Amino acid sequence: MGGLVGQSRGKAVLRACGCAVAGLFLIAGCTADGTPKGGTASGTPGTSATPSGTGGPGTGGPGARGSGPGGSGPGSTGASGTPAARPSSSASIPMPPVDESKQPKTVAEARDLLGRIIIAEHDLGPEVVRNTPFESDPGRWPVLDEACVWQTEGLPADVLATSTRHFHVPAKDGRGRVRLDATVTVHHNREESGWETARAMEEVLRCPDQKLREDEDLKTLWGGSFYLGEQMNTWTEDAFTETGEYVGAQDGGPHPYTWSQAQFGPVTVAISARGAAGITRDALYAYVVQGTSRMMLQAKQELGKAAG
Repeated sequence: MGGLVGQSRGKAVLRACGCAVAGLFLIAGCTADGTPKGGTASGTPGTSATPSGTGGPGTGGPGARGSGPGGSGPGSTGASGTPAARPSSSASIPMPPVDESKQPKTVAEARDLLGRIIIAEHDLGPEVVRNTPFESDPGRWPVLDEACVWQTEGLPADVLATSTRHFHVPAKDGRGRVRLDATVTVHHNREESGWETARAMEEVLRCPDQKLREDEDLKTLWGGSFYLGEQMNTWTEDAFTETGEYVGAQDGGPHPYTWSQAQFGPVTVAISARGAAGITRDALYAYVVQGTSRMMLQAKQELGKAAG
């Protein structure tokens, strides 16, 4: 896997921003054109309760991918900095070693673990509500075909369980609807979850333009991946983010789009966010930071070795 990921990184259309992609979740944030934002801010954890991941057509796109955290609404940056600049709630928690005795070995165990990690709407913000349907078909998996169109297939052999939940922030006061998807996927082991991240990187390189469904498209995608310890990544074993533009028949566009995935042991967690009129890219990032950090924190609590 290391060779594949290394080749992907060498080819990725990635612009460093001091912290680059990893900084989306950590400290220093980037503007839409990749230039650094000044200053840092302190944040607080959210309230406790996915190929390029585990979403796709019918599940909200490859992330399967209220007011934003730290702000007064989806267009707000808050008083102490942009939402994307806020540290994630899991970023300040040391990376614990994975307790292999806690890793699920059956589909039933994996689904039980998944249910304890995936977030609910209140974890993303008070204005976030559930979509109908709310959860994806647990027996289906998204695949990006040769024509860069998302299709769904049965689960591959390396996936024990996966689920994507669909949310949105309703249109209000001249703002459009923000679409959010949260995904958790449980593999048999760390190697398999690592391959999922490697495939995500290959997909964005192969298909910078992707079709989610007949009337929804992603455009000009770029992405990057960082192992633990690279570019200030101290919170996940492998961090991957892709960003670009979203165009939809109902939502118009182009609007900001981002999808980010993190890994802890056999588990990957991901959030995708599709913007709309009146929604800033920073506000969209805030939901991604909040959701991904919350799920990573819960994955560490469920699978990490106890201290001492």
